Amino acid sequence: MLQLYAVPQFPEDVIFQQDGAPPHYDNIVHAFLDTTFPERCIGRGAVMAWPPLSPDITPLDFSLWGYAKQHVYSERINGINHLKQRITDLIHSVTPDVLIRVWEELDYRLDVCRATNGGHIELR
Repeated sequence: MLQLYAVPQFPEDVIFQQDGAPPHYDNIVHAFLDTTFPERCIGRGAVMAWPPLSPDITPLDFSLWGYAKQHVYSERINGINHLKQRITDLIHSVTPDVLIRVWEELDYRLDVCRATNGGHIELR
């Protein structure tokens, strides 16, 4: 997906931030990122250093996971099929307005990072 869909849409000088999910650090993924983003990839084992686990600037961490848990587990789960249905319902509940609010929050958080010259911050 990254190679075929996302990367062709990126500007030429984009800096790519990799998350910490273990599958994303398979040798083939790491080699692709090193080739595609030479000295422009942030993440574990990358040339560019970045504080590990920076949830304050990662939309999945500061928004989606809490949103998902709140909606999926708002009622007791009765088996794997029920869990799959709750996750499907969650995905369908993500509206453009939800995504706009996440984008606005990310924009604010990045402004704070710029204003502090990348210093340590904690946002709630």
